[in-house]
Amino acid sequence: MRNPRVGWALLSPTLIILLIFGFAPFVYVLVVGFFDWNVFAAEDGLRFNGLDNFRRLVFDELFLSSVGLTIRFAVFAIASEIVLGFALAQMLTRNFPGKSLFRIIHTFPLMVAPIAVGAIWRLLVIPGFGPVPFFLDRWFDLTYQIGTYPDQALMTSVIMDIWHWTPFVTLTMLAGLSSIPREPVEQAKVDGANRLQVFWYVTLPFLRPVLLTTVFIRIMDAIRTVDEVWMLAGGGPGTRFTGIYIWRVTSPAASADWGYGSSVSLITLYLTIVLCWLLFIAISGRRKGEVE
Repeated sequence: MRNPRVGWALLSPTLIILLIFGFAPFVYVLVVGFFDWNVFAAEDGLRFNGLDNFRRLVFDELFLSSVGLTIRFAVFAIASEIVLGFALAQMLTRNFPGKSLFRIIHTFPLMVAPIAVGAIWRLLVIPGFGPVPFFLDRWFDLTYQIGTYPDQALMTSVIMDIWHWTPFVTLTMLAGLSSIPREPVEQAKVDGANRLQVFWYVTLPFLRPVLLTTVFIRIMDAIRTVDEVWMLAGGGPGTRFTGIYIWRVTSPAASADWGYGSSVSLITLYLTIVLCWLLFIAISGRRKGEVE
């Protein structure tokens, strides 16, 4: 007979770690969000200001613009990664010369730290030194300066994120494709279904859990992107995402407003949860309709 106390005893180390490193920091940020606190100010201590921080961010144009820019970045990057990752995963399900070598090289970007990724891409696109501005100017007569043109900075950030995280999407999609049973696919082909119909009615329904999980992870990563984008453009025009805005608000070199930074962090977390929840409702609702 199973004893529930044994189960709770085995789970207790994990629960304690989650409480200390997960729930406790969240509660701390939640409490600080209702205070006006600058640890470097002459007058030390917390000053309760209620909902003033949250009221302030509603009318903060810099914060609202950073949210819009972050959403644009996330949509472009994640959509591209899903398409490329699925295409590469489909390719890796087949045998071709150099397949093992390609898989090894393809996963290299995942081994690089985000801050190193930003430094590498900074060297590639820096004017007067990087090969990207040189060849764009020589071949297409195009001036490429991410510090001057916000659209170029945003597009470079998207391409950098695609280069860094497409291997992760490829691996998850490859795992999903490998788990699909062959019988439904073969049956659909016998019934006369073409490739598009097999993908839409057989492959995609089996891939939905993997696809949903992958998009969830990538949404959370894209919204909190800071280090690699900071190394790339220093938070310049076109790259002032929400994470960089929070860093600027709480940085000692700027306002060091920890109370307002905490409120912005909470709203960012809330927006992330809402986006993931809407995506989950859309996909699960569509699947339910198809089943009915």
